[in-house]
Amino acid sequence: MKPKNQYIYRFSQGKADGDRSMRDLLGGKGANLAEMSALGLPVPPGFTITTEACHHFYKNNRQWPEGLEDGLKEALRFLEEAMGCQLGDSANPLLLSVRSGAAVSMPGMMDTVLNIGLNDVTVEAMAAKTGHDRFAWDSYRRLIDMFGDVAIGIPHERFEEKIEAIKRECKVEFDTDLTTGDLKLLVDRYKAIYRKETGYMFPQDPMEQLRFAINAVFESWHSARAVRYREINRIDNLLGTAVTVQCMVFGNMGKTSGSGVLFTRDPTNGANRLYGEFLIDSQGEDVVAGIRTPEPVRNMRKKLPQAHSELLVLTQKLEQHYKDMLDVEFTVQEGTLHLLQTRSGKRTGPAAVKIALDMVGEGLVSKEEAVLRLVTTDQLAQLLHPRFSDFNEKTNPRLGTGLPASPGGAVGKVFFSSTDAEAARKNGDPVILARIETSPEDVGGMDAAEGILTSRGGMTSHAAVVARGWGKPCVVGCDDIIINYSLRSFTNGETTVHEGDWISINGTTGEVFAGEIPLQPAEMSGDFTRFMGWTDEFRTMGVRTNADRPEDAAKAVEFGAEGIGLCRTEHMFFQNGRIAAVRRMILAKGETERKEALLELLPFQKEDFKGIFRAMPGRPVTIRLLDPPLHEFLPREPEEIDELARQLKLPANQVKSSINRLAETNPMLGHRGCRIGITYPEITGMQTRAILEAAVEVLSEGVPVLPEIMVPLVGTGEELKDQKEVIESVAKKVFTETGAKVDYKIGTMIEVPRAALLADEIAPHAQFFSFGTNDLTQMTFGFSRDDAGKFLPDYLRRGILSRDPFQSLDTKGVGRLLREAVTLGRKVNSDLKIGICGEHGGDPDSIAFCQELGLTYVSCSPFRVPVARLAAAQAHLRRCA
Repeated sequence: MKPKNQYIYRFSQGKADGDRSMRDLLGGKGANLAEMSALGLPVPPGFTITTEACHHFYKNNRQWPEGLEDGLKEALRFLEEAMGCQLGDSANPLLLSVRSGAAVSMPGMMDTVLNIGLNDVTVEAMAAKTGHDRFAWDSYRRLIDMFGDVAIGIPHERFEEKIEAIKRECKVEFDTDLTTGDLKLLVDRYKAIYRKETGYMFPQDPMEQLRFAINAVFESWHSARAVRYREINRIDNLLGTAVTVQCMVFGNMGKTSGSGVLFTRDPTNGANRLYGEFLIDSQGEDVVAGIRTPEPVRNMRKKLPQAHSELLVLTQKLEQHYKDMLDVEFTVQEGTLHLLQTRSGKRTGPAAVKIALDMVGEGLVSKEEAVLRLVTTDQLAQLLHPRFSDFNEKTNPRLGTGLPASPGGAVGKVFFSSTDAEAARKNGDPVILARIETSPEDVGGMDAAEGILTSRGGMTSHAAVVARGWGKPCVVGCDDIIINYSLRSFTNGETTVHEGDWISINGTTGEVFAGEIPLQPAEMSGDFTRFMGWTDEFRTMGVRTNADRPEDAAKAVEFGAEGIGLCRTEHMFFQNGRIAAVRRMILAKGETERKEALLELLPFQKEDFKGIFRAMPGRPVTIRLLDPPLHEFLPREPEEIDELARQLKLPANQVKSSINRLAETNPMLGHRGCRIGITYPEITGMQTRAILEAAVEVLSEGVPVLPEIMVPLVGTGEELKDQKEVIESVAKKVFTETGAKVDYKIGTMIEVPRAALLADEIAPHAQFFSFGTNDLTQMTFGFSRDDAGKFLPDYLRRGILSRDPFQSLDTKGVGRLLREAVTLGRKVNSDLKIGICGEHGGDPDSIAFCQELGLTYVSCSPFRVPVARLAAAQAHLRRCA
């Protein structure tokens, strides 16, 4: 049990105060460092300041909690004893790194400072102690750069300009080519920048450096990039970031040293081999910064053979322990290997599925564990990424080739800043974000983009890691092109591409092409089919699709849909040749004219339903009767009104008057849904006849059919009773006329709050309920779906709402209505089937809530069906755990 006010947890090789179960308190980095230390792995000693301390920092005007200062000093004594050196000592100084680490991995979003403890005195001591003058001064210039940027807010570019200038003066290409003398000069120039920007000298007190760095990490929790990342990834309810302070180990001590990042399996395709990069004579930040091109980790076999052999053994041990594919950061100091971090590795969808299958085959995890932990719903969605169709390179010339960082094809207009990319996306343009290299400040533009292109960086660069995690096609390190931000263009020396021009990128091959290349849907692999079979073994809730066309229904069946949960009949009315009859029906002077128009529509509707039934053999098909207000089918422009008048052979003024009469002040609460059927029962009758005649005819072809007729927008039991009587009357006539009969069901959408609250009055007349959560959310909140976009972003930014309720179900408010409706409905009718067919039916968090309520099925768009199947299986497994 955690002692009261314990804000610091220590770790060293062979022992630790915490473990990996303490992610919420120690953050992912701190928890995993504790775990690795306890396993006896070569982890440099350190300590973690808890997320509770960060939370206190923000709640108390950026003041540390009582006891943290004393705890910090005690923890430092622990490190000094462990390392046999002392922070700030003029002969044997201790150097520290300060890193962030939230409970949920947020790669690159928060801040790090390395080499804390160096100053004008200790830099000389480090040079004498190690015998590496160049290493000591290289570390010092890094500290001033990182500390100035992270802790003080001096733009990194100020320091970058100075190092580029001195490389030009010295006529060298790489940082590593600078001599000790060059680096001493650079340190002086960095100090001058610091003094010019702040008015103060660079702090020489190591404790002052440490306090500033800890505060900077706390502050980074609310940096714009970190907040945006959490918004994009729907990360909420976290206390803040932990801060891990760790003894420095040095990869920048010459040719027997280096640093790297690796994955225990290939994160792009799941192959069981080490995958990653390293740099000789570097610190960890160099590998992901793209300043020098890193080497594949396999090259360590020749350059650092002992460390490579140890990596093979230790990464296998880590996989066996964590039962997952891992991301590992490491440093080699003069031939000695040190592990600095591990966490679950970001991976593409195809890789996630292959890793899950392989680990089950290896006996490392069970099928249940694979389904629950090793594949996320977002990763599964990536398997549906489109790829390029056949094309001609004469039409779409290759502009360059980089590294294939995240698979899939993406086509869009190129933009060179995140701000411009986000603005273009809001205007409806597909975007390719092109950057020399991305940084955490680019997350908004990366989210807006269809794909990402960088001219620098490797397979573990910021762009690569984030793109893979989000499933966005990405090409990195494409040094065939030169990007010019000021001209808003890039060129390969022969072709210049300007902002707004179309390009196509292939994240599977690393190729970049000019122009628009057609995309075609991905094909599901055998691995996908096998994994989805596992999800179905652990799923108790059905998954249907929302589909209005036979081709959509067929695609949904291919993805594993078990029926249709929502077929919107009104979408069929807008197809060619039908809208004129619909309009005649709406503007009819009386019942006779209306029935004549409906008879014209009947064969169209019947053919539509026959196509749907054929695409869903033996599967339930829930067809919603006409729902929108009738005026939505009428023209608005004067020219269209005149054309309609000519078709109807009526004066234009008369048609315009009729249209105006049908207009409503608040149509979403007006004459729509079952209210239309009650006012005009012949409309309900025509649609029922079309459904059941189609069912009878398809059944005669030998295709089993299971029609379900759904009455929309019911608020009272009497409304459903009225429409049920019309449906049953028409059904009786159809079966008599055809001499055939099909089983069918009658139910309703629960989308009006009153219906949910009085579900026990509606259930006696229904064989099924289906929650229309789009309208139910709208009516419960009093938010217009069409207008909420004007203010919901402010609600989310200010924490008034944690999620957009139209994307993820509001379980407290709307969810309470669902719970009430389920309880009341099944109290009256224990056999009542209950599903959900709003947009929430494809949202994993909403699906988990539906599992909790005991719903029969969820229904979503065809391309979300695999996601819903996995989410339903995971929800069941979590409830059983």
